[in-house]
Amino acid sequence: MKPITTVGKQLVTTFKRPKNNDVYYSSQWRLIYRRLKKHKLARVSLIILAAFYLVALFAQFIAPYSLESYDSKYVNAPPTKLSFKDAEGNFHFRPFVNELKSGRDPVTLRKIFVQDENVRHPLRFFVKGESYKFLGLIPTSTHLFGVDEPGRIFLFGTDGMGRDLLSRVALGSQISLSIPLIGVGISFVLGLFIGGISGYFGGWIDSVIQRFIEIIRSFPTLPLWMALSAAIPARVPVVTMYLYIVIIFAFIGWTDLARVARGKFISLKNEEYVLAAKIAGVSDAKIIIKHLLPGFISYLVVATTLAIPGMILGETAMSFLGLGIRSPATSWGVLLQEAQQIENIALYPWKLIPLGFVIVTVLTFNFLGDGLRDAADPYKK
Repeated sequence: MKPITTVGKQLVTTFKRPKNNDVYYSSQWRLIYRRLKKHKLARVSLIILAAFYLVALFAQFIAPYSLESYDSKYVNAPPTKLSFKDAEGNFHFRPFVNELKSGRDPVTLRKIFVQDENVRHPLRFFVKGESYKFLGLIPTSTHLFGVDEPGRIFLFGTDGMGRDLLSRVALGSQISLSIPLIGVGISFVLGLFIGGISGYFGGWIDSVIQRFIEIIRSFPTLPLWMALSAAIPARVPVVTMYLYIVIIFAFIGWTDLARVARGKFISLKNEEYVLAAKIAGVSDAKIIIKHLLPGFISYLVVATTLAIPGMILGETAMSFLGLGIRSPATSWGVLLQEAQQIENIALYPWKLIPLGFVIVTVLTFNFLGDGLRDAADPYKK
């Protein structure tokens, strides 16, 4: 017969917390994080989005030129090529670009650019250029890369006014990537607040709110954009225009989430734990925040993530139609508006580069939303 102490040790060992298997002891957010790490496409999308937002944050430092910088000698210039070998075949550890010289096509007489391989401009990092305020606070003139004067570098080519397309894409990302986040944030608060009130209290309050939502949803999106945009005064400052566009998107985009929040509140408000909280004298506000919202917060996170691509496409569409941000300010939609003519696409295909950034951003947000949806599903392992 085994001693009692030995039996006790065996019982402790049997019921000891399993190593490397804390799934039964983890919070809901910890479980979502564990499942999200296994979703490779969502992880890659998160890395890409982080890189895009870092570029937007440090856009003035990354962009070699400012929005106002243009050169009439390089109108519609093609992307400059980074090279390591010169005309003689000698290898250089520091990459360089050749001088661009303009000429005329002997057949079509169209202006073309050719590289002068005898003139090289080495690529340099942390160069001095046009002055700006780093992060909007610190005056500086240091840029990430560039070439010495009189050389010019256009990695994405130039537009119809001789402005560097790479600089405009980087600086335009500040608007195209921030408007959706702010707009979705405002829509999230409005939708959750108004939809929660509608679903929790019901009765005539629910009827009034739902009729108001139906009126908003009955308007076609494009005419509603045009009507709200027409209400914006002409020649307003860029910052004010930015604010107005955010308000327009928030005003349009909150109704979908409000409907979802209403349905969730209706289904959860009669659960036993909610009724027990009411009997215990817990206030309505505390019931909503402490008991109802945690029941579907994971769904709200996923719905918010999937709403951002729609906001990005909306801002791009408004700017493309001339209803949003206007030059000299820029966004990806403004850049696409300047490339809407078929002649531009045929002759200068590099002007479609901003479209690639829009597509990649929308896809990565969708993939991240799919990953969050799978991670938040309580029935998935």
